[in-house]
Amino acid sequence: MIEKELAKYPISDKLKHQLLGRQSTNHEKFKENIGQPGYTAPDLTLVSDALLALALGKNVLLKGPTGAGKTRLAELLSFLFHQPMAAINCSVDLDAEALLGYKTLSYTKENQPEITFVPGPVEVAMRQGHFLYIDEINMAKAETLPILNGVLDYRRQVLNPFTGETVRAAQDFGVIAAINEGYIGTTPLNEALKNRFVVIEVPYLQGDALLQLLKEQSLLKDETLLKRFVTLSRDLLSKVKEGQIAEEGGSIRSLLDACDLASVIPPLRAIKRAIVDKLEDEREQTAVLDIAETLF
Repeated sequence: MIEKELAKYPISDKLKHQLLGRQSTNHEKFKENIGQPGYTAPDLTLVSDALLALALGKNVLLKGPTGAGKTRLAELLSFLFHQPMAAINCSVDLDAEALLGYKTLSYTKENQPEITFVPGPVEVAMRQGHFLYIDEINMAKAETLPILNGVLDYRRQVLNPFTGETVRAAQDFGVIAAINEGYIGTTPLNEALKNRFVVIEVPYLQGDALLQLLKEQSLLKDETLLKRFVTLSRDLLSKVKEGQIAEEGGSIRSLLDACDLASVIPPLRAIKRAIVDKLEDEREQTAVLDIAETLF
């Protein structure tokens, strides 16, 4: 399976050999944290460039609109490297404990209380040499992110304030982050942090590539309807670019939901549930319905 997946992408024989050589690594304890294929790239070099950057020890920042497949791409990279991936979902509530770990009260076999430390995803990934996936990194508070500076630069280390230990990354440790720019609750990444990444733009799928994705991943099998959903996506993205509807209106994730629902209920109703009702603005809702009614 790995050979078939690698054959899709324009990578060198040296990198291909390196990735194939990693497949024998035993990750028995963490095998459930290895991602799976399922991402369809609008441009194959998008995947090959991300593979190359990670192989060179670079941090990779996946930048694109919501529902474009950034998390699926991260899982594909984990799969191709045969490398477990610890994940952090950023929010304004993210703090040092969520990143590095926390102390808790536990009991020994003799039922004696003791304070133990539960390592967080950053420490686990660094010590084990896994990937660290930081989702929506620009949702985190500005005062939290500097904790990661040493993790992301050449030092590859962090001082854990809860244990007093300096954690140094094991070989093969790598960082993949994802960002949605311009959304409510997000803040621009400061230049010092952004400069620690190689940036990969992840756009929405369109045309034949989108049709193939819908055929493979949707419950809807009527090709005529699937082609209409591809047209719907094209028209919605046109309205997104014109600023008439929010970016979430063009989400491929929402489109897949609509296709799945359309396998059991009428398409217009499916579109209303999966796309229209997610939008807050009535004018945007009307715009999406007007487009849908011309197609279904």
